[in-house]
Amino acid sequence: MERAWKPAALNEAPRSPVTSRGPTRLRMNKRPVSASELEQGYESDKQKSAGMKVVRAKDELRSALEPRRGGHIGLVPTMGAFHDGHLALLRAAREDCDTVVCSLFVNPSQFGQGEDLERYPRNEARDLELARAKGVDFLFAPSPEEMYPRGFETWVEPERLALELEGVIRPTHFRGVATICLKLFNIVRPNTAYFGAKDAQQLAVIERLVRDLDLELEIRVVETVRDDDGLALSSRNAYLSPTERRIALALPRALALGAEAARDGDDPVVVARAALDEEPGLKTQYVASADYAGPRLLAAVQVGKTRLIDNILLKGTSK
Repeated sequence: MERAWKPAALNEAPRSPVTSRGPTRLRMNKRPVSASELEQGYESDKQKSAGMKVVRAKDELRSALEPRRGGHIGLVPTMGAFHDGHLALLRAAREDCDTVVCSLFVNPSQFGQGEDLERYPRNEARDLELARAKGVDFLFAPSPEEMYPRGFETWVEPERLALELEGVIRPTHFRGVATICLKLFNIVRPNTAYFGAKDAQQLAVIERLVRDLDLELEIRVVETVRDDDGLALSSRNAYLSPTERRIALALPRALALGAEAARDGDDPVVVARAALDEEPGLKTQYVASADYAGPRLLAAVQVGKTRLIDNILLKGTSK
């Protein structure tokens, strides 16, 4: 019997209304700003008084956070190019915490050779405005040299969890993720760090890092935020042409069908892969089930030059 799919069947977080109003525009400064000021993260007097502080240096952030150590500090690690998924993390942190730190750092060590480090979406000015609007207290936006100074040679090497699925296709990816997250945890020393469930394997690697290295830190998971058509929000969605985006919708459709199959007692991996194989415009890299923050059905596909990952919680099943 053919299974019907609707985006609502994913039963995940709705889109925030924030982007429906369009991006916030920066006001023009009253005097010219020099190139050196821009390089150093210039903020106007009005921005400086608006409540959020932009910090570029590790030691400056440590000093700024020291008087706040008696309260609950939350960290939202990001690579920028904010969408409603990031904003959901910031909202959760703001609701829970006395102090919210958001990091904005496109981490070069988690990109492999030939990946999209240079063209990864960047819009720091817009990200600053969105973070400010969400009540972030400190936005930490360091340079690569600040995080990986000359002579850096110490890495976190996750094992089993980092060697499957994404780890097969991107063999150095989780080394970069684990290393930068541990550095951020040591710099910020948060009580809670917030991660999205869309990157479920990454989440599992970070949870294992926290357990194995005895970090005094809670990891809070925020479920995937999706567009109205069901596509999981991702900064890389900006790469998709209108035609490619229509093709990419086969990914959430296939996952939803797999989840429905699991509830009916059928094999979700077989059903999801069969659905993806029916879409000639994409290449399926993997479909699998794993216990990452609960039993999940995961898949990765290539649409044109864009690689997309997604997953769905297998409700009513046990692994």
